[in-house]
Amino acid sequence: MSRPFTKPAMTIAQQMSHLSAQGMAIPDAAAAEYWLRHVSYYRLSAYWLPFEKPKGQPGPRFVNGTSFDRVIALYEFDRRLRLLLMSAIERIEVAVRGSWAYTLAHQGGPHSYLDASLYSERRQFHDNFSRLAREVGTSPETYIDHYRRTYDDPAMPPVWMVAEMMSFGQLSRWYSSLDDRALRNAIAKPLGLPEVVLVPLLKHLSTVRNSCAHHARLWNRGFLIRMKLPQKPAALAATLDSNLGAGPARLYNSLVLSGYLLQQIDVSTNWVSEIVALLSNHPTGDLAAMGFPQDWQTRPMWK
Repeated sequence: MSRPFTKPAMTIAQQMSHLSAQGMAIPDAAAAEYWLRHVSYYRLSAYWLPFEKPKGQPGPRFVNGTSFDRVIALYEFDRRLRLLLMSAIERIEVAVRGSWAYTLAHQGGPHSYLDASLYSERRQFHDNFSRLAREVGTSPETYIDHYRRTYDDPAMPPVWMVAEMMSFGQLSRWYSSLDDRALRNAIAKPLGLPEVVLVPLLKHLSTVRNSCAHHARLWNRGFLIRMKLPQKPAALAATLDSNLGAGPARLYNSLVLSGYLLQQIDVSTNWVSEIVALLSNHPTGDLAAMGFPQDWQTRPMWK
């Protein structure tokens, strides 16, 4: 039996009228029109979900006191959160790129990353290599073009060049597939975490980064790729929330570990303070939806 989609498209005026009829106050119609036109009804709908009554309750869709302005405040909070987290992950990613390239180059030479014996699964190595080779072959980057025009043996550039053109997801796969645990730990050492923690953390942060890069809702999102929580240093372990349950990972531990890694990269960073300042202006105050424990402000990293 077919299930045809029958919802009609609404004009902006109809969208505002529909929201008003469902119990959302719109104190400034011109401002609402601006947001609906330049952000869109559908994107904003993710941000008025927290203001909806549970399904099945009688009466209007939204709880009393819901206004379009509060929805926009939550949207803007989430946008600033994405920018802050994106800036942290950028620095973490660059640091991992550098450590991966430096360690491999000094362990076995500029092209040692091409040695299939370094990797635990040959098939995965060949998949990673094929993908990277295609990208090198079509890359418009000046430094890659210079290598192609200047050298033909080996056909692939040295590790410090390919490190710069890899996606974060690619870098994570190349790093995690290294067979030698000591080598993985040598790469992880400048970031202050053992490889057993850093490997799954990079996979997790890669998905978080992709959400940020695609401007997706972040603040109360759940992530299926989970992390392994470190047991030391003690201050970090005491800041993390180990009561995770079985559902998707919430953002709290992602923020804690990002803040910790940033402090290893730059001891002068004020990123944690910026996060705390942003959280103090959360429009709903519902930090539990982000995975924050009730006593989070008393934990070492946030003091």
